[in-house]
Parts: sequence; structure tokens; C-alpha cells
Amino acid sequence: RLFAHWEAVASTHRVNLPRDMAGPIAQMARHRQARQPVPYVSLSQHGKCEAAAYEERRYPAGKWACVTMGEPMYEQSISMSFMKLMRYICKENSVGCYLGMTVPVLNEIRLTKEGTELEREVLTAYYLPGEFQQNPPVPTDPEIHITERAPLRVITRVFYGMTTEETILREINLFWELLGSTDTVLRGTYIVASYENPSVPQRRNEIWFICRA
Repeated sequence: RLFAHWEAVASTHRVNLPRDMAGPIAQMARHRQARQPVPYVSLSQHGKCEAAAYEERRYPAGKWACVTMGEPMYEQSISMSFMKLMRYICKENSVGCYLGMTVPVLNEIRLTKEGTELEREVLTAYYLPGEFQQNPPVPTDPEIHITERAPLRVITRVFYGMTTEETILREINLFWELLGSTDTVLRGTYIVASYENPSVPQRRNEIWFICRA
């Protein structure tokens, strides 16, 4: 039943779910209450109501497992990347055991020069739990790269529901309207942070604007 449910979810992203994902899906479901948050420091919060609220945060340097995909649709890229990361998290690594889930999973996106579409390539990143930060398990999949990401300062805003190219572009435009004219953040490169798995209908996401160094 669990696999059939995920299969239906994958089909909404126009992705076929391979049978070998049954094991990782079951393992993730067993451990779903034990998700570790990615560490950060809150620098400031703005706005009283949730619709206008945003927060400035600083994330420390750390090791992430990263996959880059360039499928025709954004949802296809993130789905296929996350399936690879699930296999790595669940068993396909040099220690041969479940590593533990951290949230959020980051999807780094770039806009085309015109700013009206997403570029096809999306980088999906999973933060390694604290116990593996010093000595990350090696992925068996050569497309997964362990990367030391530099400290990151971001301005974040929550939104709920599915993440499609359309919803992401809308959230970016809404956030720009909220912030007004500023040159303190990058234009063209953004991060979509996902806190829940794709089977949660009104799942929590954040759009991150990256502060200039």
C-alpha cells in the first residue's frame, strides 16, 4: 500500500517509481519521527502575520550529499535526485546502514536571463547528520558528490503545497514585492527548502534568498 501511494505521488511529478525504491520508502517511513534539523542561527525576524513574515538566518559550513539533474520539468529533477539520495541515506553507502534524515532538503535553482523560467539544471542537497560530518560515508552512486558547502546567510519565507516551476516563480516574485528594491541578496540564484516528503499535500517549504557575501 505504501509503495502504491508513493507510486501515485510520483506519477503527479511525471516520474516512474522503480520497484527497488520499496525498501528505502519503508525505511524512511519507519524513521519519519526522527528527522534532525539542519543547524542554523536566526539573525532577525520581520513581519507580524505569516503572509508577510520572513526571517534572516545564518547556516554554518557543513558537508552535504549533492546530486544535479536537468530533466524537462523541475518536479522530475527533484524527484529523481531525491530517489538517489534516499538510496544513499538508507543503505547504498560505504557503512552499509541507515544514516538518518535531516531537514530541510535544499534545491538550488537558477533563473534564465529573462527571469521568466527556471534553468533546467537543479542541484539537490542533503545535509549529513552530525555524527557523519567529520567522516562522510562514501556513496556507491557516482552521481552523488559529498561537498563542503561554505557558511550561508539567507532570507527565508515559508510557503505551503506542491513545488512546481509555476509555484516557485510566483513565490520568488511575491518575496521580491515584500522586500522591495534591495541589492543585499543575489538575483537569479535561489534555494527551495523542503521539510516534508512529496506525499504530504500541504507540505511546508521555504524560498531562500541568498545574501551577498
